[in-house]
Amino acid sequence: MGVVHDPELERLLATLHARSDEQAPAMRKYYAERATSSATEDEVKAFRSDKLVALDRDKAEFCYQLCRATNARRIVEVGTSHGVSTLYLAAAVRDNVRGAGGTGVVIGTEYELEKARAARTHFAEAGLSRYIDLREGDLRQTLQHIDGPVDFMLVDIWIAVARPALELVAPHLRPGAIVVCDNTGQYRSEYADYFAFLLDPANGFRTMTLPFDGGLELSVRCQPSD
Repeated sequence: MGVVHDPELERLLATLHARSDEQAPAMRKYYAERATSSATEDEVKAFRSDKLVALDRDKAEFCYQLCRATNARRIVEVGTSHGVSTLYLAAAVRDNVRGAGGTGVVIGTEYELEKARAARTHFAEAGLSRYIDLREGDLRQTLQHIDGPVDFMLVDIWIAVARPALELVAPHLRPGAIVVCDNTGQYRSEYADYFAFLLDPANGFRTMTLPFDGGLELSVRCQPSD
């Protein structure tokens, strides 16, 4: 059993991770070929539109642990896809609420409508829909309104919109809030704009790249005077 300690949810997660793993070779082959071709971003989006692209299990479990350790109640996830990582985040919110009372929510955003529909099905199957506010459309619109302080943010989306997403959510991050971003080691140069925002002293972040596969950026929003 994984860190979630929910047998039914663990079974669903195992099934979804297996589906994601099955698609991984085709994804790697496509991106290797794209490196020597002139595929447009629209063509890449079309290829990915029906793919179940899940955050690696160890990374997702790590996010669950971080959210439990910090008693996270308001979480923003950028790039929901089929909702695999969302399930871990929602389970953390559920368990935090069960342990200490109160309320909590995971605010997710997904551009592909078919992926959003699939994600909602998974949320219902896991019994976690009540903890998830999934917003469909362009994140530059869906994340315009966030009520209350954000405790945790997961960034697992197109690299080009990673910084715009963080810029939108940053004003809502409470001191001590955690931001996790995937594959920052593998695509270091592509994340240049994202790192420029993190490393600007005016934005108040402290950040480090953790040695997960591809690199996982762990950033903490500090007090403005820090």
